[in-house]
Amino acid sequence: MIRVENFTKRYGDHEAVKNISFTAKDGAITGFIGQNGAGKSTTIKAITGVIRPTEGSISINGIDVVNDALNAKHQFGYVSDSPDHFLRLTGLEYLNFMADVYDTPMEGRAGFIENYAKRFGIYDELGSRILSYSHGMRQKIMIMGALIHDPSVWILDEPMTGLDPQAAFELKQMMREHAEKGKSVFFSTHVLEVAEKLCDEICIIKNGELLFTGTLDDLKATHKSQVSLENIFLELTDVKE
Repeated sequence: MIRVENFTKRYGDHEAVKNISFTAKDGAITGFIGQNGAGKSTTIKAITGVIRPTEGSISINGIDVVNDALNAKHQFGYVSDSPDHFLRLTGLEYLNFMADVYDTPMEGRAGFIENYAKRFGIYDELGSRILSYSHGMRQKIMIMGALIHDPSVWILDEPMTGLDPQAAFELKQMMREHAEKGKSVFFSTHVLEVAEKLCDEICIIKNGELLFTGTLDDLKATHKSQVSLENIFLELTDVKE
């Protein structure tokens, strides 16, 4: 579970995120949606400990991400909005490196790597350097690296970017499987159709302010004139179709 309470982030006089609170529950997929510059990546960076809150608190499974950072980081797997990391390693070296970081037992690695690499269609490429991978292949290997220690919380920043349709389908299946195990999935996306079909709960942010948090049914109940998440989002954020 992720709990964000009265989180504010300032850069000088600029308030990037303004006193927001929400919970990404266990057993659920929570979508985090908003326009470019709305504060999505800033919030995710604070949740993962990349930046510190100016005000407020953030905890993962009850562990404060500032006061007990190392233990908090052990609770989650994180897929950033850029897959261009560790490019000189082979795919297999990267996965074993991530497993070592999280003390993943050796006996569980091989089966995980074979299963997920075959699902993503990159099993035969694991011996090649990540530098030679396409953007989509890099995204797949980073997703695998975030899951290899079987974290209770999975955090993804625009994870569908660059994925082919089959890989995007597999990722959505993996996210649902993760939530069905009683674990938490929190992801940002611009693809509102994906959020509408996949998410159990939605958080909508605009200009650093949280406009809504709750289930899609709750959201639709307060916007009965609109039939889709896309239309509701456009109405809330004053974006013209």
